[in-house]
Amino acid sequence: MTSNRPSRPIYLDYQATTPCDPRVVDRMMPYFSEIFGNPHSADHRHGWDAEAAVDAARGQVAALIGAKPREIVFTSGATESNNLAIKGAARHRRATEGRTRVVTVASEHKCVLESAARLEREGFDVTYLPVRPDGLIDLAALEAALDDKVAVLSVMAVNNEIGVIQPLEEIGRLARAAGAWFHSDCAQAFGKIPLDVDALSIDLMSISGHKIYGPKGIGALYIRARNPKVALEPLMDGGGQERGLRSGTLPTPLCVGLGAAAEIAANEMTAEGERLRAMRDDLWDRLRRDLPQVTLNGDADRRIPGNLNLTVPGLESAELLAALDGLSVSAGSACSSGAQAASHVLQALGHDPAKVAAGLRIGLGRFTTRADIDAAHEMLIAAVSGR
Repeated sequence: MTSNRPSRPIYLDYQATTPCDPRVVDRMMPYFSEIFGNPHSADHRHGWDAEAAVDAARGQVAALIGAKPREIVFTSGATESNNLAIKGAARHRRATEGRTRVVTVASEHKCVLESAARLEREGFDVTYLPVRPDGLIDLAALEAALDDKVAVLSVMAVNNEIGVIQPLEEIGRLARAAGAWFHSDCAQAFGKIPLDVDALSIDLMSISGHKIYGPKGIGALYIRARNPKVALEPLMDGGGQERGLRSGTLPTPLCVGLGAAAEIAANEMTAEGERLRAMRDDLWDRLRRDLPQVTLNGDADRRIPGNLNLTVPGLESAELLAALDGLSVSAGSACSSGAQAASHVLQALGHDPAKVAAGLRIGLGRFTTRADIDAAHEMLIAAVSGR
């Protein structure tokens, strides 16, 4: 079927990263060379203009999650946000309240698991909760794990590999009852599904720019200001920017880009979700019709619209990816320095090693077209069948 191969590579790895929306780029451009001041320079117009742009972006990010602008701290991305939230909250609460436990989930992003492991080496008691075969957390097991020694509970909203959406409202309610601060890695959820920090009882939320058609190198951390007032021990020392929580000069163009991406998502999220869901379901229906041996990883209904995570029994994903020249999909997370390691997420679902090795992640996004889906279907069928 080489004659049907597209002339350009088809990108279906939107959970790894997204292209910067041209509208976002247009908003950013003046802040590289025209409005170039340091947003922390308080003595002149150049600084004031840059500060105003950063403050506007802070408001755009806050508006998408029902937060207040002052509750948004800019970071370099979700990895930094996760580290600051988990380590900063745990260390603060141990020092001030004697809380020495952290609870998280076995299928979390590596930067959450590694942050928890770091705290474990510092003497914290860390509980790694299992997930059910559908990738969702067992709420009864979570409730049993929470007590008055838990400083932080960290549960991601949407899994970066299998796309499942955790029951955030119920999780937040259990955390609040135990007095644990609820942190959620929302890198894959922000701008894709509705989020409201008060309705979900989220105290700390990590956000990434490049997952929502914004620039790479920028993210944010929501930090609840009231009921409860959340305080963190900072990771970096310096000039005390971002209320002393994240020292360093803010990159005004990147902040503007994240704000613009959030504003676009707020306006287009519902319609875009419906469009992606229709294409995703069409691709899945065709694949399971033509390849009945293929199975879906993660809950079929509680997942973001643009995600499919599949297993092709008897065919390792590395072999399949090699045959898919011209189609950009992945075997799992893109956040492990390019290493092709076994998916800890599929392992957490209880899959055997052969099934773990056969996982394939397909991610649809804003610039995916019906023609892309048609071509991807043909290429996948050809690669699996060996034609």
